[in-house]
Amino acid sequence: MSSLRPKLHHRSPPWVASGATYFLTLCATDRIDARLTRAEITSVLLDAAQTYHPQRWWCHLWLVMPDHVHGLIALSSSESLAKVVGDWKRFTHRRTGAAWQPNFFDHRIRSHESLDEKLAYVRANPVRAGLAAANISWPWQWEPSPTARPIT
Repeated sequence: MSSLRPKLHHRSPPWVASGATYFLTLCATDRIDARLTRAEITSVLLDAAQTYHPQRWWCHLWLVMPDHVHGLIALSSSESLAKVVGDWKRFTHRRTGAAWQPNFFDHRIRSHESLDEKLAYVRANPVRAGLAAANISWPWQWEPSPTARPIT
C-alpha cells in the first residue's frame, strides 16, 4: 500500500462563482531545512504575492512560515487555481531556489465566518509554532488594504 496521497486536480466545480476564495498551504520540499523565512527568500515570496495581486489573484492574506506558506486568495473565472499557484511556485523557485512540493492543499471558503476563521488561524500560525509572541505581529506576512475589493 502506498503512503502517497492521490494527486488532487484543484478544479472548481462549474457551480462555483467567479471570485471564489481559497485557503492555500504550499509546502517546501525540504521541510527540515526550513529556510523560507530567510530575509532574502521571504522578500521574494512576499513581493511575488503582491505582484500577482490583483493581476492574477486577489489576496486577503499571505503568510510565510519557515517551511510552508499560507494564502487566502480569490480568483477570477479566467484563472485556474492549479495554473496560478504553479506559476507562482515556478517564479519564486527561479528567483530563490526554494523547492516546492509538487502539489498543494486548498480549501474553498464558503462563508464570511469561514473566511474570518481561516484568517485567524493563519495569523496565529507563528504563535502556535512558538515563533512569535501572541502580541507581536509576524513580520513575514502581507495583507492588502481591507477596503480593496476582490477581482471578479
